[in-house]
Amino acid sequence: MMGKRGWLLVLVVLLALAIPCAAQSVDEALDEIAGNFTVWDWLVIVVYLIFTTVLGGLLAGKQASMKDFFLGGRRLPWPAVCGSIIATELSAATFLIAPAIVFSQGGDMTYIQLAFGTIAARFVIGYFFVPAYYRREIYSPYEYMGHQLGPRVRGITTGLFMIGGILAQGARVYIVAKALQVITGTDVATSIIIIGTVSIGWTIMGGITTVIWTDAIQCLLFVFGAIAALVFAATTIDGGLATIVSEAHAAGKLRVINLSIDPKQAYTLWCGLIGFGVLTLASHGTDQLNVQRMLTCRSAGGARKAIIFSGLSQVLTYLLLFVGAAVYVYYRHFPLSGPEQVVVNDDSMKIFAIYIVNVMPPALSGLLMAAIFAAAISTLDSLLAALSQSTISLLYKPYFKPEASDRHYVRASRVIVVIWGVLLTAFAISCDTIAQSYADLIQFALAMAAYTYGALLGVFLLAFLPTNRDDLGLMWGVPLSMLVVFALNWHQTIPKWIVAITCLILFVQAIRHLRVHPVRIVYVVLGIALVLVVSLGVVGRTPEGEPIYFTLAWPWHFPIGTAMTLVLGYLVGNKRP
Repeated sequence: MMGKRGWLLVLVVLLALAIPCAAQSVDEALDEIAGNFTVWDWLVIVVYLIFTTVLGGLLAGKQASMKDFFLGGRRLPWPAVCGSIIATELSAATFLIAPAIVFSQGGDMTYIQLAFGTIAARFVIGYFFVPAYYRREIYSPYEYMGHQLGPRVRGITTGLFMIGGILAQGARVYIVAKALQVITGTDVATSIIIIGTVSIGWTIMGGITTVIWTDAIQCLLFVFGAIAALVFAATTIDGGLATIVSEAHAAGKLRVINLSIDPKQAYTLWCGLIGFGVLTLASHGTDQLNVQRMLTCRSAGGARKAIIFSGLSQVLTYLLLFVGAAVYVYYRHFPLSGPEQVVVNDDSMKIFAIYIVNVMPPALSGLLMAAIFAAAISTLDSLLAALSQSTISLLYKPYFKPEASDRHYVRASRVIVVIWGVLLTAFAISCDTIAQSYADLIQFALAMAAYTYGALLGVFLLAFLPTNRDDLGLMWGVPLSMLVVFALNWHQTIPKWIVAITCLILFVQAIRHLRVHPVRIVYVVLGIALVLVVSLGVVGRTPEGEPIYFTLAWPWHFPIGTAMTLVLGYLVGNKRP
């Protein structure tokens, strides 16, 4: 018989063998699930992409001028613009992850509380921001801010948009690429490259007009897909919709309101009202991605309708969350297969993609995955159009070809689209490492936007409100806004050094430029002190003795970043003549 040491040796060997097998089994499970995606499903994807591309090209018409390429000639109907805003806002990432949030262990529908702030913010944008943008013909909100505060601000805000766009949309493309593994069985990088390549082609083809019309099509298909997924679950489970509601309610999946005041919880009523409200003011009111859409409407009234009625996106979000409850109940009646369980244990965010591929009928599953694939493309091509316009206005036109023809700028825009497309694709591939620091993928996608959205909204408010200040205070407000968000997210040694060195540089710059205004130096120092406290301050210890740092749920990052920019911009800035 084997002694204790012999059994211990066998156990160690088995564990050593089990580790690579477990890692391999996920890939094998994905391959098996992908095999259920039929030739008919792939044919539906190909036909859908061809149809969308051709239709978008026909609706785009000729793109002879900058106004045509970037503003659609300001002749697009507001319902199409509204649908485009909804599709861009929800994206394929939300379509896939919202059901997964409810399905996951301990998951519920408290995510929908974020709707309260976002709906209110759209009315503010529609009745206050939009009229300011329509007073003159502009191509971006950063032109408005530059006109109000000075040309330097236009460069600052455009740079913020470029950084934020790459972070936020690159994260979304990465999320969709992970879900598409369920149908392709390939690695994430391959899916991202495919999405990036097609996105570049769509944007080059027809500018913002193609983007808006293809987005509007995705919006309609998202609605159809969510309803189809729910109907299929209800007709398959004994007792139908009543059983879904009953069992989901018993499992706590239908909980909507969370009144907790814990600042580390993201899905609370207060985060929805304040944090997400400020986020929407920034994302829909100052981000070129959405403002450019509103500027394609025929009038300020049309743009107002487009942004306010885009609040209907929250109805679709609620529907998707309810779909998640239905999927949860479905798999209680029809348990996950072995390969499905392996994939879900590895990444529960893939559950809705698995449901679409393995449960829904052929062709219909292909249509839904085509919509997801196309929505990922539209997410990227929307940003490419906005980045191209910003680059032309900020860099190319003033510094390289100030007197060129519109046709030349349109051709240059297409080249710039390719350059930005390559950069975005590269960042999306790198997100595999960054995403591991976040609780779930939807928090990862939204948290990426927090680095710049607070600063953007702060600059806009300084320009929009009767502050009567110039841009001087923004030289410290903007970097400290981004730095405080960075400090809230990262507490490792290298990030701490980055925060400390950057704060030192900003302090030296304050001494150099504000020495005749010592009180303003004090304001800058207070801002720096806040960032250092967030970065270095220890608020407790774990049972193992590890330090616990000051952190907040990601929705609070937006109002904090906005306040830092606006307050320092006002207190440190000079009075405008």
